[in-house]
Amino acid sequence: MKPIVDAFFDETTNTVSYIVREPEGQSCAIIDSVLDYDQAAGRTDTSSADAIIAFVKVNDLKVAWILESHVHADHLSAAPYLQDQLGGKIGIGTQITVVQDTFGKVFNEGTAFQRDGSQFDALFEDGESLNIGQMRVDVMHTPGHTPACLTYVIGDTAFVGDTLFMPDFGTARCDFPGGSASDLYQSIQRILSLPDDTRVFVGHDYKAPGRDEFAWETTIGEQKALNIHIGEGRPMEEFVTMRTARDGKLGMPRLILPSIQTNMRAGQMPEPEDDGKSYFKVPINTL
Repeated sequence: MKPIVDAFFDETTNTVSYIVREPEGQSCAIIDSVLDYDQAAGRTDTSSADAIIAFVKVNDLKVAWILESHVHADHLSAAPYLQDQLGGKIGIGTQITVVQDTFGKVFNEGTAFQRDGSQFDALFEDGESLNIGQMRVDVMHTPGHTPACLTYVIGDTAFVGDTLFMPDFGTARCDFPGGSASDLYQSIQRILSLPDDTRVFVGHDYKAPGRDEFAWETTIGEQKALNIHIGEGRPMEEFVTMRTARDGKLGMPRLILPSIQTNMRAGQMPEPEDDGKSYFKVPINTL
């Protein structure tokens, strides 16, 4: 099966959101949506999500799923807003509980914050499948960037989140709490075992040096041959050394603090305080 894929690029966060739909039929899923957020003003905006909503309505699509590849650290999810406007179930991997436990402690959330993934409608195990209309989605647990990362394999497509980038940009960082370069290497090998002509859709693009345009679609064959971090059969020890050294020079993503507090709640804001307003916490000297 060859799904129809439409991409929505948010240049502010370099995030690519996707609508994947049946080649014949109206069912679709939304993958890795974006809620716009002005850090300085502490204000959200739904422009990016509204573009997706407009597309769904114009094409008379029916949203079956709103899927997250992982708990993003660089943008806020618009999943609850999209669900309210379009329906569909919100899904993520079962290892979200590990992320919730880890960051529940980082943000000192206390016992009121549930760490069982119950904020989501569905938690997916490795090897599980679900359906978008007549299309089957196979779930592959691909940790390393975070413990809860998933790859969604749908027909001849694979949505890899932040695990892989375009071949000229490489692979995901692994230095967030719960990340692991060796786990990432093994996850990538699983992804690369898919057929060479599988279309690979990445979660971000930052335009590698020398490339003029943003890009987000490649293939398994191209990744195996050309990925600057993992291509041509690079051994795990060499990859882990490279990835660890590279990660040690990276700063934290600009929106990591509000993003994680929101996304570990399935896109919901922290519970309002006694004045009716929600607040993000900023742990000092923690990350």
